[in-house]
Amino acid sequence: MMSDHRYLVTSALPYSNGRLHVGHIAGAYLPADTYVRYLRANGREVRFVCGSDDNGVASLISARKEGRTVEELTAHYNARQAADFAGLGIAFDIYGGTHQPDCVELHNRISQDFFKSIFEKGHFVKKTTKQLYDEQADQFLPDRYVKGTCYHKKADGTPCNYDSAFGDQCEACGAAIDPMLLINPVSTITGTTPVPRETTHWYMQLSQFEGRLRQWLESKREASKGEPAWREAVLNFSLGQIKQGLPERAMTRDLDWGVPVPLDDPDAQGKVLYVWFDAPIGYVSFTARHCQQNDGDWQAFARWWKDPDCRIVHFIGEDNTVFHALTWPAMLMAEGSSQLPWQVVANAFLNIKFPGKEEEKISKSRGTAIWIEEYLKTFDPDPLRYYLTAIAPESQRTAFDVDDYVTRNNSELLNALGNFINRTLTFAVRYFEGKVPDAGQREAVDNEHLAAVAAQATKVAENIEAFRFKNALTELMALARAGNVYFDAKQPWKQRKDDMSACGTTINVCVQTVKALATLMAPFLPFSAAKTAVMLGLDVKGASGTDPCSRALAEVLPWSEATHELPAGHPLGESAILFKKLDAAELFGEK
Repeated sequence: MMSDHRYLVTSALPYSNGRLHVGHIAGAYLPADTYVRYLRANGREVRFVCGSDDNGVASLISARKEGRTVEELTAHYNARQAADFAGLGIAFDIYGGTHQPDCVELHNRISQDFFKSIFEKGHFVKKTTKQLYDEQADQFLPDRYVKGTCYHKKADGTPCNYDSAFGDQCEACGAAIDPMLLINPVSTITGTTPVPRETTHWYMQLSQFEGRLRQWLESKREASKGEPAWREAVLNFSLGQIKQGLPERAMTRDLDWGVPVPLDDPDAQGKVLYVWFDAPIGYVSFTARHCQQNDGDWQAFARWWKDPDCRIVHFIGEDNTVFHALTWPAMLMAEGSSQLPWQVVANAFLNIKFPGKEEEKISKSRGTAIWIEEYLKTFDPDPLRYYLTAIAPESQRTAFDVDDYVTRNNSELLNALGNFINRTLTFAVRYFEGKVPDAGQREAVDNEHLAAVAAQATKVAENIEAFRFKNALTELMALARAGNVYFDAKQPWKQRKDDMSACGTTINVCVQTVKALATLMAPFLPFSAAKTAVMLGLDVKGASGTDPCSRALAEVLPWSEATHELPAGHPLGESAILFKKLDAAELFGEK
């Protein structure tokens, strides 16, 4: 089971240039929240850190398209994203922003100190090279201002040839991109063909860290001493990149939006840090900001980042693997005072399938997305949390299938989990004066069921600790189904007429099962767990059914007490329906 380490958990920083859709949530945010809620239920000290990535080209491009200043754009989407996360019950300790007013000063300071430390240790090389320049726009084209065809080869040796690769990374094959090598490059500003021009930047020598990175990554292949192995996709991709040889990477850019390069050098004037250099430092600066707000000292972040007793866990999407498993660890090695990540948990992309259509990529431009903001206007968050975990793309890409979503809500959440909880508590309220009945004389079947409850609790925990959230949810639902099987086998509706004492034993066992289910489902379905806790007559201390604060819920439903029984005579609350029946037409319209 869990050690007594502290945990610093992060989710990848979303660009503050757009809304959130189901693909974002399934990748880096929902599994992280599930894990954090589990940690807190186990009494672990944990900080959950995230915020928007405001700097760099993506925000500039969107601001230009939307006719706003970049400050206005990033503030707008930062607030909307924070609201979406809160609506889904994703409970960060801090949701910052790398250029938001309350974070930017501290973020710039820490990012610049980080850069200077690496610079002073000789890991940067100043180079004047040719880069792509848009003559019509009269500016150099940093990474995402240029698109072209990917020049890399796939794992099977065939050309990638993805024709919409940005100048930082290919979304198709995941490899890092040198913009100068793109085939048929085009400026995303003017649509013209850029030309090479000379400019000066500071390049980090990633090749200097290949040996250390390889050894570190290889050490993550096998589980040991309570440390789960890393996912094969992360290790195979990262080690494959090392085998090919890590390139030197420019960590500065020709922009005026971002963290200024902190060097007393004429060539540094008018340049900023590469967004993928300062973005992961956002994890550190947001931690510092949280310490400043809660501890009165921003430098207390060292307790989370520099102390080997703290485990750092990054949750990301597959497209961020190269930066979190290679570039960021190399930066940490170069800087020298911070801990390396304990885990990098990457999920694959989520596709989408609407009724009557083929599976396709989620796309903002084509409108093939389910937006969180729109979803939450009409529907409850837990069914979405449930489905995205049930189909989680943990080892390969999966698809959000609208028909499947509706079917699983109705057959699994409603008919299995919700039905068992409702029938149990309704029976207790109606026939046992709203109190937990006496356990009476339990028979073998009763004890066997309670033993199965304990066994399932262990299985759920083991899977969460191994970052197998889909499997953990499967074991949780197996317990709900076992509860229904037990209820039907004991037939309390008949026992009530023939032997009220035996009926009381049956309902007592079922109530104890509901108590366990409430605890085990809290990391996955916090809103429903909070409502169930209220129905069980537990004091939720602010964890209402509409705002299940992770800390309050962990206090009410601690994991270690999942199988601790409610005493006979314990007063129960009023019963309520947990899940609603859905249909696709209601959710997405007749089309």
